[in-house]
Amino acid sequence: MVNGSKLMVEALTDEKVEMLFGYPGGTILPEYDEMYQAEFKNILVRHEQGATHAAEGYAKSTGKTGVVLVTSGPGATNAVTGVADAMRDSVPLVVFTGQVGTGLIGTDAFQEADVLSIYKSISKKAIQIRSATDVANVVHQAFEIAQSGRKGPVVVDLPKNVMSEEVTRAEVKQWESESNFSTELKSDSKEKLKAMMKDLRAAKQPVLLVGGGAIAANASQEFRQFAEKHQIPVISSLLGLGVVHSENPQFMGMAGMHGSFAANKALHNSDFLINIGCRFEDRLATNPKKFAPKAKISHIDIDPNEIGKIIRTDYGVVADAKAALTAMLEEPSTADNHQDWVNETTKRKQDHDYRYHKQSGELKPQQVIEAVGKFTEGKAFVATDVGQHQMWAAQFYPFTFAGQLVTSGGLGTMGFGIPSAIGTQFAHPDDQVVLFTGDGSFQMTSEELDVIKSYGLNIKIVLLNNGVLGMVRQWQDLFYDERRSQTVFKDQPDFQKLAAAYGINSYKIIGQDADWQTILQQALDAPGSALIEVAIPKWEEVQPMIAPGQTNDNMIEFD
Repeated sequence: MVNGSKLMVEALTDEKVEMLFGYPGGTILPEYDEMYQAEFKNILVRHEQGATHAAEGYAKSTGKTGVVLVTSGPGATNAVTGVADAMRDSVPLVVFTGQVGTGLIGTDAFQEADVLSIYKSISKKAIQIRSATDVANVVHQAFEIAQSGRKGPVVVDLPKNVMSEEVTRAEVKQWESESNFSTELKSDSKEKLKAMMKDLRAAKQPVLLVGGGAIAANASQEFRQFAEKHQIPVISSLLGLGVVHSENPQFMGMAGMHGSFAANKALHNSDFLINIGCRFEDRLATNPKKFAPKAKISHIDIDPNEIGKIIRTDYGVVADAKAALTAMLEEPSTADNHQDWVNETTKRKQDHDYRYHKQSGELKPQQVIEAVGKFTEGKAFVATDVGQHQMWAAQFYPFTFAGQLVTSGGLGTMGFGIPSAIGTQFAHPDDQVVLFTGDGSFQMTSEELDVIKSYGLNIKIVLLNNGVLGMVRQWQDLFYDERRSQTVFKDQPDFQKLAAAYGINSYKIIGQDADWQTILQQALDAPGSALIEVAIPKWEEVQPMIAPGQTNDNMIEFD
C-alpha cells in the first residue's frame, strides 16, 4: 500500500525536481512528513509569497519548472501574488496548495479557501485531486502543462484526506501524456515566414525586437545569429535584456517607456519590424494606434492569443521562437540592403546613450549600478525589485547573457527582489547574484533575509535608499502637480541594524566619498551575503520617459 503523499514525492523525483520552496501547515503535514527524507531540497521560506517568488527566480534563471508547496486557506491566498506574477511573465511553476478534506469542502471549514475559483484566472490550469490513484498522473500533467506552449504556472489543490489515502500500486493510474503540443513549424507558419523574409529583403530600415519569449524558447543563440547575418539593429523589451550583449554595436537598448533614445527612435522610424517573443504590452507600445507607424509588422509568438491583440500585424506567425529562427536562418542575407540605416542607428546610439548628471557631493544610483557592472564584469545574475532602481538597473548594468536579469515585468511586483534572488542563488550556487532594490520594495519581503542567513547564501543586496517611493513620486511630480501623497517616508527602520539582526554583514555609503568604490568592491568581493545601503538623491528621476499615451519618439528628458 502507498498513500497519496508518497506518490506525489515519487512523481516529483521522477520529474527530476531539484528543490521545492514552501511553508508547512496543518493540511499538508502528510506531504511534509513524506518529504522528510526526499532526494530533492526542501527550502523553508518565511512567507508563502516568498516561496512563489523564489520559485520564479529559480525558473527564470534556469528555464526549469519552479515548485512550491503551501498550506490551505491563508497559505494558498498568500501565494496568489507570485502565481499572478508568473502568469504575466510566462514563468513555469507548479504550485501545490493544501486543502481541507473532501468532506469539508464547501462548509467554510477552518483554513478552507476555494482555491480553484481563486486561481482560475491567474494560472494556466488549476486542478483539485480527488483520489490518491490520480496523484502521480496529475503531478506529471501539471509539469507538462507548465512547460508546454506559452509557459506558466499550474496550481494543484491537495485535499488532506486524499494525500493520506492508501491505495495499492495496481490501482495507481499510469501517466499518459495528453499534450499534442509540438515545436515543429506548421506549414502555414513556414509560408508566412518565407513571405516575411521576402519583404525583409525589400526593407531599408528594419528592426528586430526581442522579448522574454526568445529566452523561454532557448532561442538566444539563433536570434544573435540572425541579427548578425542580416545586420539588423536590435531593440529589447525589459524581459528580453541579455539575449544580445549590451555592448554589441547592433544593440540599441531597451525600448519603451524608459527605454533608450536610440531604441525608441529606431522603433518609431523603422519600415519593417520583426518581433520575436514580445507581448507588445503598454510599457513598450505606449500608443498602439501610432506604434511604429511606417513599419510592416511581423509578430512571432507561441501564443496565438497575442497575435494582433494590441498591435495590428502584417505577418502573425504562431510558432516556437527557436523553430522560427532556425527556418529564418536558412534564407539569404539581406545585410547589404540597409547599411545606411545601420550607420544611422549606430551613430544615434553613440550620440544619445543613457545619461545622467553627476553632482558634487552626491552619489547617483546610475553611478553605483555602473560600478557594480564593472566590478562583476557583467557576469552576475541580476535580480531586482520594482521601481526606479529596476529601470536604472535595466539601463546601466551591462547584461551579457540570456536569463541574467530576474525581474518582475508584467505584474510589477514590489517585494519580488529578495525571494527571487534567493531562488536564483539556489539555482546557481557557484555564480554571483546581485539584487538591486529600493527602500520601499525591500520592506515588503525583508523577512526572507532569514532564509539567506539560514542557508548560507551569497547574495549581495544593493539597497538604493532615497527615502521615497521613487517611481510613484516621479509620476506625482509629473502628472499631479508635485502632490506627493504618501510617497515620502517620514520614518524608516535602521537597515544596518535590520541586517545585523539577521546576521548579515552590512555596509553603508553616504555621499560621494573618495573611497565609495573601494567600499563597494570590498562588499561585493567579501564572502557570504551583504547588504550594501547607498544613500541616493531623493528627487532623482528615471530618464528618458514616455508619458502615457505618447508615441515612442516623444521622450521626456529631465534637466
